[in-house]
Amino acid sequence: MVEPLYQTTITCPCCEQAYKTSRVRPSFKVAVRRDADFCTYYKSGAVNPEYYVVRVCPRCGFASTENAVQQLSERQKASYAARIGSSWQMRDYGGERSWQQALDCYKLALICAQTIGDKDRIIAGLLHHIAWLYREHGDQEQELRFLRFALDAYVRVYELEGSPDNQARLMYLMGELHRRLDEPYEAVKWFGRVINDKKIMDAAMIRASREQWQVLREDMLQKRLELPEELENPGRA
Repeated sequence: MVEPLYQTTITCPCCEQAYKTSRVRPSFKVAVRRDADFCTYYKSGAVNPEYYVVRVCPRCGFASTENAVQQLSERQKASYAARIGSSWQMRDYGGERSWQQALDCYKLALICAQTIGDKDRIIAGLLHHIAWLYREHGDQEQELRFLRFALDAYVRVYELEGSPDNQARLMYLMGELHRRLDEPYEAVKWFGRVINDKKIMDAAMIRASREQWQVLREDMLQKRLELPEELENPGRA
């Protein structure tokens, strides 16, 4: 019988030693539903692929994802050693992970990314994934706390990186996180930009923005909040 997990060899970007970490086979990544902010759910009892996104070096403790920086400068290594590496006690996250172990791995990757000065986009993604783990665990207070951190990081990405790549998705996400943080007037601004900016050709994000625009409108009507003028007309079809 084929097991859902398999092991792959990684070279640590920090200590440059090889180690093994587990991944989930593609055939076992069967999603059953997805939230509007892209949090994905899998069959009950199935292995959650999100638990294995972060790789942790058992020797030095450096944790990262495959999208993070792949080679550290001497300055980055020194920063990591001073803050984390010098007190790291060897442990191995290379096998099957519990929810708590997955959370520990993400938080370690977050601290590593912040310590070495990795891109805001990487940090935002880690914060968002931590919020999803808390959502899965039913801890709304911590979920909302990390959604706020993620939103702030996404705003920095939007303001500082200036890359056109995935701009529509980024703007949509900022709208959706504002909505989840009960900030409807900010949310509608971002959804409106995706819908009405003629330079945006991402049909999926335009459609998603229109759908969440309608959800937002219904929420505001239910709460008897004053609708901004933009909510009366969702823009281009």
